[in-house]
Amino acid sequence: MPRVLVTPSELIRRQEPCQDVLDAAGFEIVYPPEGINLYDEQRLIHHLAGVDAMLAGIESLTAPVLSNCNLRAIARFGVGYDAIDVPEATARGIAVAITPGTNQVSVAEHTFALLLGVMRGFPQRDQTVRDGTWQRTILPRLAGKTLGLLGLGRIGKEVVPRALAFGVTVIAAECQPDMAFIQRYGIELVDFDNLLTRADILSLHLPCTPATTKIINAPALAKMRPGSILINTARGGLVDEDALADALASGHIWGAGLDAFAIEPPSTHNRLLHAPHVLLAPHMGGLDSESVRAMGKLAAELLVKLYRGEPIPHDCWVNNTLPRAWNWKIK
Repeated sequence: MPRVLVTPSELIRRQEPCQDVLDAAGFEIVYPPEGINLYDEQRLIHHLAGVDAMLAGIESLTAPVLSNCNLRAIARFGVGYDAIDVPEATARGIAVAITPGTNQVSVAEHTFALLLGVMRGFPQRDQTVRDGTWQRTILPRLAGKTLGLLGLGRIGKEVVPRALAFGVTVIAAECQPDMAFIQRYGIELVDFDNLLTRADILSLHLPCTPATTKIINAPALAKMRPGSILINTARGGLVDEDALADALASGHIWGAGLDAFAIEPPSTHNRLLHAPHVLLAPHMGGLDSESVRAMGKLAAELLVKLYRGEPIPHDCWVNNTLPRAWNWKIK
């Protein structure tokens, strides 16, 4: 009986569809103790002892972790996999899978929650009512602004119709554009520099890779329009946080909505926690009731298929460069 460690807090000891899938396939489900910090490598290694598979959250599955366990497969509760050392997993014959198509609506809605919150001055407006100062600061409206999307994959595409409904002009930078989608919605495709210089609001929808790490750095921020807004519901590693804090302090960047940070949870000394016109969330853009069920269920189904030697969708398998002879039961 294969043992699977389930770590996302949203799934621990709850009867979600993923547990039903794993139970039906004969998997033994194990959970970490409540309140345990699995961001600590040694603790994570300890809890991976005797485990064959992992339904993973955003724990760091680094080379030291992967080299000190006997995992055969990892299925991510979500689509980002920058926390997993994929080359190391591949070298050790560990299949890595993700759950695309399950949370893009949630992220798109969260993107707009942050965007509207920043543009309409929340939570500051709420606070002035609560503290009795009743400040009625006038801010620009969203309609008529230009929204620049850095990345136009599943999530970026979900943002588009919502933006158009608010009367926003959408431009996008995307290295693998879906031209049919772009033409359908009348999106202007631009390069990165044009995106920076033309967008009133820049929203990030990229994976964090060596090529995109700190893509929003001091030079990029300097190219952005004075008084513009940055929204990040992707990965914290995309942004040079010190450079953003400097740009906010100077007023060149007016505000930001941030759902992800380079180190999570961020230190209380992180300057962005104290910057003006910044709305923050604890990296949960992709989490709503529906997406939790869908991500968990698909992750479980992928583990079962891998265990049985059945094919999984190409866009779910991160390291499908594993040898064709790869077999869960043979290491």
